[in-house]
Amino acid sequence: MKLIEIHIEGGIEFMSVLLILLIVTIWMGVMAILKRKEPVEKERWIRRCIDISLFALVWGILGQAIGLFSAFQAIEEMGSVPQDILAGGLAVSSYTTMYGLIIFLIGRLFKIFVNFSE
Repeated sequence: MKLIEIHIEGGIEFMSVLLILLIVTIWMGVMAILKRKEPVEKERWIRRCIDISLFALVWGILGQAIGLFSAFQAIEEMGSVPQDILAGGLAVSSYTTMYGLIIFLIGRLFKIFVNFSE
């Protein structure tokens, strides 16, 4: 599956924001690495990187919660749903959470790298 397909299936509204947060997290992490000789600047950039990556994690969880809520409303209206369709819907709803978790881990890896490179 291509990345653009995952973005569309995962909900373009949430996945687009997560993509922007990924770019910002990487940019701030790189800035922290470049400023690692200046303790105050380094700490400022790495703190921002961690904050943005944490927001990405929460945004991903929110995307999954809203997706599940919508899916459960649709299931309630339909009555019964085959198990394979339900499982597929649950898998798709987890795209935003996984993407947010990956962004969070990238932010943490930047922090670890900056701290160990002193």
